[in-house]
Amino acid sequence: MKTFTFSRKRKATICAIALFLAFSAFAVFFLSRDAVNFRRFCNDFFVSELSGNTLNMHYTVANPSRYGIDSYTPTLPSYSKERRNNSIKELASAIETLQGIDIAKLNDGNAYLYRLLLPYLENEKNGMLLYYYANPLSPSSGMQSQLPILLAEYTFRSKQDVDDYLSLLDQTDSYFEGIASYLKDQSAQGLFMPDYSVDKIIAQCDTIMDKTSLEAGTHFLNTTFEERLDHLIEKGGLSEKEKAAYLSENSRLLTTVMLPAYQKMGDELLLLKGSGKNENGLFYYPDGKKYYTYLIQSNTGSYRDIKEIKLLLLRDFEKSIESMQALLQSNPGLLSSSGTLSNSFAYETPTDMLKNLQQMMVSDFPALSDVAEDTTSVCTVKPISKNLQEYCSPAFYLTPPLDDIGENVIYINPKNNPHGVELYTTLAHEGYPGHLYQTVYSQLFFRKTETNPIRCLLSYGGYVEGWAMYVELKSYDYAKSLMKQTAPETEALYELYKLDRQIQLSLYSLLDIAIHYEGATYKQAHKMLSSVGISEPSTTRSIYEYIVEEPTNYLKYYLGYLEIINLKKEAKKLWQDTYSEYRFHKFYLENGPADFTNLRLQLKQSPLASLPSNSAQTGIKSQYAVHTGF
Repeated sequence: MKTFTFSRKRKATICAIALFLAFSAFAVFFLSRDAVNFRRFCNDFFVSELSGNTLNMHYTVANPSRYGIDSYTPTLPSYSKERRNNSIKELASAIETLQGIDIAKLNDGNAYLYRLLLPYLENEKNGMLLYYYANPLSPSSGMQSQLPILLAEYTFRSKQDVDDYLSLLDQTDSYFEGIASYLKDQSAQGLFMPDYSVDKIIAQCDTIMDKTSLEAGTHFLNTTFEERLDHLIEKGGLSEKEKAAYLSENSRLLTTVMLPAYQKMGDELLLLKGSGKNENGLFYYPDGKKYYTYLIQSNTGSYRDIKEIKLLLLRDFEKSIESMQALLQSNPGLLSSSGTLSNSFAYETPTDMLKNLQQMMVSDFPALSDVAEDTTSVCTVKPISKNLQEYCSPAFYLTPPLDDIGENVIYINPKNNPHGVELYTTLAHEGYPGHLYQTVYSQLFFRKTETNPIRCLLSYGGYVEGWAMYVELKSYDYAKSLMKQTAPETEALYELYKLDRQIQLSLYSLLDIAIHYEGATYKQAHKMLSSVGISEPSTTRSIYEYIVEEPTNYLKYYLGYLEIINLKKEAKKLWQDTYSEYRFHKFYLENGPADFTNLRLQLKQSPLASLPSNSAQTGIKSQYAVHTGF
């Protein structure tokens, strides 16, 4: 072994270094108190949020014990003044705790999470202060239609899950009683929904929980329950005797608890009908504009001034109109031949379409294998139940738990009967490179980087739906490329479809602002729609009512899309020669979900700006195996 001897001078130097390192270690320990407090806050917040809502917990994590939730009582969320007051107190306390933490003493990952959390919680507190402006029974997205879907897809991984499910089913009566009490208080404050919305919801309550099919045991909540039990039996987690007992209990609860709960909810709505003071947008409520501002920030993740948002939409609308006019001028026979051309497409089945979409996205999107070795992901495409087709969107993707992303489900609504390029772009929106790909990639990346799971609780509709809209529009270009050899004449048609989609969504987003922030009435909305050729009264009335019932929903999709386009422009300016589609998509996927203000800040700090232009781009490998579009 080689030995060393040190001079007095070298020994002194080493001692000085040792003292410096000891002091530094002490300083890091002292300064890391904020980091420890922040981590504790995030973990406690995560556990607290999930423990109080079993339905949400089940769809967020497959194994609660992995996240410190060892015991819980199955619980549906409640609607009450007490809950509202407690929520305000808890949010105020959480904000105060965060404000007491020095962000400068957090590492980069936690500092970013801190910057996301603080405005998110502050905005949620603003929304809770306007508690009675929300509508839990919206005709298009209310819990009367969402709850049965969530129950039908409630995964059974163990007998505990079955027991939890039945416990939740047993609480549906008290759950809807809480909503009824909320609606009565809402009515007393002059904030109750218009009669046309009431009529729709009553009809849904009668149709969704159909008495005849429930008593016959053929309702989808009967059949899906048995299918899930059979799957559990196959895994050895249940006996046939236990299955029989569970089937009997499920049938009993559906007919004696859930059905009466829906019937009673319909009766309560009928009694409240006529108490609504406003048939128009939020503008006409006392704090309607304030609530609308909250919704834009909460649902889109955009903190732009509403005037700026409107200008952004107007410019895009005008640009798309000009592009469509130019397209039609250069293809004068396009409209007359569109019916014939639209019938042909390279693929017919969802399976083949999803496979092709994965192939088409290879060069522009990072592979799942970039962030994990095991990237097995099964996608099942299912039709929406007949009981729900009338009230569901054309398609939606059901997000899997963050610790069990192997199985994914996309629902297609047969009522809309999508086919050809329409089905192709819908599957791009919901599957690859849309919701499914984005969700799986993000969750794999979170695992790899050991990101705090609280990130999964932060909801940024604009980030998620904006991405789905962005890739849906991109898929029209994939379709053009796909048909170029066999049917080149479809290129102009698919461009027409793409522009029509953009014009429609930007127009409806502008209408959303006009109705809820500027006070546009139906008469004014009809005039706006007629100016672009949508003049049938039943159609304009339907559009108007939907926007009144679902404020900011179109903005969630289209403003989210425009924010991504603007973020991309900033990336091109910043990265210059090092910019690529792959690199931008990788940045977007690995820094979200987030609001767009924080994404812009992250972009400026991104190390990708210094990468050479010829950096490797591996693309996505074929993964296919056989949060909602609209």
